[in-house]
Amino acid sequence: MTWDSFIFFAIPALLLWAGGAWTAWKKRPLPTYLLTAAGLLVYFAFILGLWMSLERPPLRTMGETRLWYAFFLPTAGLIVYSRWRYPWILAFSTVLAGVFTTVNIVNPDIHNKTLMPALQSPWFAPHVIVYMFAYAVLGAAALMSAYLLWFKKSPINEHEMDICDNLVQVGWAFMTVGILFGALWAKEAWGHYWAWDPKETWAAATWFAYLAYIHVRIRSDRYRRAALWGLFISFILLQMCWWGINYLPSAQGVSVHTYSLG
Repeated sequence: MTWDSFIFFAIPALLLWAGGAWTAWKKRPLPTYLLTAAGLLVYFAFILGLWMSLERPPLRTMGETRLWYAFFLPTAGLIVYSRWRYPWILAFSTVLAGVFTTVNIVNPDIHNKTLMPALQSPWFAPHVIVYMFAYAVLGAAALMSAYLLWFKKSPINEHEMDICDNLVQVGWAFMTVGILFGALWAKEAWGHYWAWDPKETWAAATWFAYLAYIHVRIRSDRYRRAALWGLFISFILLQMCWWGINYLPSAQGVSVHTYSLG
């Protein structure tokens, strides 16, 4: 499998996800599940083929992590749809997956078989995959917060806040596991669990931001809009942790995570 084949998997997957989003709006659950799942299978077939071709997990560059993020977005959307039957979530997840997929088609990173020694660790793949799933679930929470803050006309109710709370709790739990995997990886690769590397610092800030949201929601239900703003700001921190750090002068030549630029 080569990167040139990506478009032949990406377009059918996006069309299937779009079909699933459309049938969700039409309140037809069975076609929604079938179409969305079929799109996931098509997309994952490329990831698996690329994995075999590269002879390593496709997780090294930003382009490769975008592959996983685009895959996990409809996955998280389908989970939310299955639990709460919100039809719009699949439309949003499809659009976002389409954006990341388009970026990879138009401007893919360099993909090769070479892995620096630090990445040749059994903790590498679990750390990144768990993190990508956490990012997708927290992305769904951010979409929900944006919908409630700017698009919903009627007052925010407790059921809608419960959806945000559940998504954040699941995403935060997976993020915590990802941090633990990362610490074990760092100990094996660099001899220490945590070094306050710029990316690690942003990861800690993101982790604490979502933890603050969880604590605010547990203690009081009165400040719903403030909590939603906190959730949206937490997602901005998450973006800084994921890719924004690569463009900060403080990380240039300092962060051990700058290999992600490939």
